[in-house]
Amino acid sequence: MELICIGLSHRTAPLNVRERLALPEPRQMDVLQRLAQAPMEALWVSTCNRVEVYLSAPSVDLARQRVLTELESLGGVEALEHLYEHQGEAALVHLFRVACSLDSMVLGEAQILGQVKDAFERGQGAGAVRGELMRACSAAFSCAKRVRTETAIGRAATSMAAAAVQLASKVFDGLAGKTVLVVGAGEMGELAARHLKHAGASKLFITNRTLSRAEALAADVGGQAKPFEELFSLVAAADVVVCSTASPVPLFTRDNVGALGRGRRGRPLFMVDLAVPRDIDPAVGTLDWVHAYDVDDIQKFVADNAAARAEEAQKAGVLVAQEVARFVKERALREGTPVLARLRQRAEAIARTEVERTLGALGDGLNDKQRKSIEAMGRAIVNKLLHEPTARLRAVGPEGEGNRLAGAAAELFGLLEDEVGAAAAAPSVMAPQIQVATGGK
Repeated sequence: MELICIGLSHRTAPLNVRERLALPEPRQMDVLQRLAQAPMEALWVSTCNRVEVYLSAPSVDLARQRVLTELESLGGVEALEHLYEHQGEAALVHLFRVACSLDSMVLGEAQILGQVKDAFERGQGAGAVRGELMRACSAAFSCAKRVRTETAIGRAATSMAAAAVQLASKVFDGLAGKTVLVVGAGEMGELAARHLKHAGASKLFITNRTLSRAEALAADVGGQAKPFEELFSLVAAADVVVCSTASPVPLFTRDNVGALGRGRRGRPLFMVDLAVPRDIDPAVGTLDWVHAYDVDDIQKFVADNAAARAEEAQKAGVLVAQEVARFVKERALREGTPVLARLRQRAEAIARTEVERTLGALGDGLNDKQRKSIEAMGRAIVNKLLHEPTARLRAVGPEGEGNRLAGAAAELFGLLEDEVGAAAAAPSVMAPQIQVATGGK
């Protein structure tokens, strides 16, 4: 099985292309079930900055074709022009770097790990993440935890929400005395509300399609919850609006925001959109009294902060390389163990047959001690013949050496794949099973 990753991100695709592939959860589940037809596994990772599909498949060509077909149907031919692809160990490295927030728009931000974990749980729920992908994701999560523990990459990091609030404070020279509205009470809305309150916003209103969620968040951060039906009257009174809903279409257009301008008498309005697909139509920014920003604008704002974390990112990159090498070695051991088990079974069967034939030819002329000596000799020959291949597999290197050796052994001795799989669970009758060190954390 080969691991492959195909996707696009803020590094390769403009926001309007990323929006087309930002599917609601039910549609993600539909795609996963189409892609993950046994033995293929699939993981769909979708954030405001990236859409990536990870597959574990016996055929890279088949996997690629299925993914490209899905992505083209969702995003059109243009989406295919912005894709990147990683295979094998490169796909593993990419998965680990994404989970560790080393590929994020905001280097070191904490939200990406939770988003990948959410994707992992959805994949498991759909039956699309089962074996190799499950092990790869688990190792990536452990790596992210190690990076957080052993580097300072997260300490100076800011989130998209925090960057948006910093930008608003810069535009208004502080938020004291300002009326602020948060639209959406999800994870990003919660972060924005906390940062806005911490930045000194005098009036903090929170609205959400489900009022109870707005009420819970407002109670937690010290704001006021408002019904979603009051959205435009709230915007009319606000100085700052932060949006992060899951709406598939823009909530704010040039027409409905422009209609509010007559009552504001030129008072400026700062609007920042943290949602993908966008909540604010780009045309809103053409209103001369509106300062409108989207996630790509925020990326430019936080670019300067990335330089300050570059050193920690280098340390994190070293840890990622170590953890990927550990995972590759463990996988090679897993793949090599069934081959050795089958090889041992075959050698033991041959030795047993030859020992029995020899004992039969010698008849009753042997005493018990002599018979046991011949049986022991058969076992000793098997063990000595298999000692070197067993040792070599246990000393497997980080470049998939064990996998290569196991494949060569299977071909050389004619060990069919079904025999190899059956042997993995069968106990040895003449010698202990090979103990494979997991080396896990």
